Amino acid sequence: MMQANKLAQQVGDRLRRRQMTLAVAESCTGGLLGDLITDIPGSSDYFLGGVLSYSNQVKHRLLGVQAETLAGEGAVSAQCAAEMAQGVRRLVQSDVALSITGIAGPGGGSDGKPKGLTYLHLSAPGCERGQRFIWPGDRRANKLDAARAALHLLLDYLESTEQAQETRFQEE
Repeated sequence: MMQANKLAQQVGDRLRRRQMTLAVAESCTGGLLGDLITDIPGSSDYFLGGVLSYSNQVKHRLLGVQAETLAGEGAVSAQCAAEMAQGVRRLVQSDVALSITGIAGPGGGSDGKPKGLTYLHLSAPGCERGQRFIWPGDRRANKLDAARAALHLLLDYLESTEQAQETRFQEE
């Protein structure tokens, strides 16, 4: 997998070129995604901020994750990740948002939700994309893998929408 700072730089270059803004909602990564993004000089051109929503109360009160989602699906679920990304995008009024929720380990896992289980979500106008992973590493490795995967998800989105715009432009 690509080095995290190189990946963050590529994401930043594309966001800046397209004059798009980004927000993040993080749980199990504890702010690592925002840290990687802000390690890039000039990231204030595109990064508006984020919410570190480690508790269910913050997910619900600040990001608008439905109480029913938390009670039924749980904080570590695809639905929660989607609502987190949509909530931070709405709250911060960014063009695109990423969210991460999971079980970094070493404890906290169960048969149904093992250590390393992580959900990512990207929310943008007309686009909702989620991913599920089970990371095999220790706590730090799982957090870094999740943050890198979120950057990859965003880079894939930016590349695919750039290609779609180029195709539309060529057809006109």
